[in-house]
Amino acid sequence: MSGVEVAGPGTAGLQQFGHDTWWLVLLKAAVIFVILMLLTLFNIWAERRLVARMQQRIGPKVNGPFGLLQSLADGMKLILKEDLIPKTADKLVFVCAPAIVAVPAFVTWSVIPFGPTVKLPWSDTVTPLQLTDLPVAVIFVLSMASVGIYGVVLGGWSSGSTYSLLGGLRSSAQMISYEVSMGLSFVAVFLYAGSMSTSQIVEAQDKIWYGVILAPSFVIYLISMIGETNRAPFDLPEAEGELVGGFHTEYSSAKFMLFFLAEYVNMATVSALATTLFLGGWHAPWPINLIWDGANDGFWPVLWFMGKVMFFIFVFVWLRGTLPRLRYDQFMHFGWKRLMPSALLWILVVATIRAVELNGGIDRQWLFGALGLCLVAIVTLSFVAEKKQSDAATQQEAATFDAFAGGYPVPPPRRTDG
Repeated sequence: MSGVEVAGPGTAGLQQFGHDTWWLVLLKAAVIFVILMLLTLFNIWAERRLVARMQQRIGPKVNGPFGLLQSLADGMKLILKEDLIPKTADKLVFVCAPAIVAVPAFVTWSVIPFGPTVKLPWSDTVTPLQLTDLPVAVIFVLSMASVGIYGVVLGGWSSGSTYSLLGGLRSSAQMISYEVSMGLSFVAVFLYAGSMSTSQIVEAQDKIWYGVILAPSFVIYLISMIGETNRAPFDLPEAEGELVGGFHTEYSSAKFMLFFLAEYVNMATVSALATTLFLGGWHAPWPINLIWDGANDGFWPVLWFMGKVMFFIFVFVWLRGTLPRLRYDQFMHFGWKRLMPSALLWILVVATIRAVELNGGIDRQWLFGALGLCLVAIVTLSFVAEKKQSDAATQQEAATFDAFAGGYPVPPPRRTDG
């Protein structure tokens, strides 16, 4: 057998999957693993260099040309460090927790499309540049992210430390909350693409990217992916000033390295998912696709895909070097009372537009205008209502405060909620 014999280059649909020979499946899996490992080493180096430039420092520059081998040196140092297990830890769970976090981060890439169906060099084998695909591939990605949360919780609980336990609980609450918003941001994409398959969603964006026509979903996803990956300014589970180090406080050596590796692989994963669902996947960006007919053929789409992923990685680093860390209550308040209602409202808007379009509909300009006004009105009223509630609470607090109750005047308490 020689790979896919029922589909040629450019063929769309799930029929092109499931025909690869065993050696081709292993080759694809090995290539994905190598790409992720090299991407992690490069992203750590790039983050340190970029943040150093933003803060007018030099950054790593000794190990290798431009310091490119610094990440590899740090990894070797972690592997060779003494591996400590706390006396009060549940040893089996303590050892398994890092693997539970790291493995799903790699498995998620099995449904990410790197490019179209191509013919491999020096052979007659035709295969899609994707390990596999499913009718519910995006749901599979969300399920893998949920499995990773178990590793965080178990790592914090099994350490036998109060600080680790608090970090695990805080991290799980944060990841679950923003995973809900992330899932809601996908619904509009499903409504437009008519599929949950990653390859079919990419094919549906050959004319226009969903990041343009579904901009609110794109913004909601961008915010959710930062909260989901525990990155600054949402890196609250690892807030050193409050929790020492978060859920991995008691970890060292290779087990700590697995947590660190999973964080950076997850950064690449959510970036690849954003590229697939909102930025056309492996399709060439405008205006390259207009001036070059072969931009979306062969192995060139891999270059466009990786370029888009690296753009999101840069956004992660940019935010880390720019924004201060939020308070935990502010972060959770924003997720549940701002992001989630906005996502639900946008789903209602998109579902209404799609229903009208599929049934003949009305003038789309009037429809978009009316829905836009409703959206602005609802968001404005929500902010006004909360402001009135906050002002009422302030007035009540001021009315009940007696500065001379203790026999001598004291200053009123400082408000710290805004």
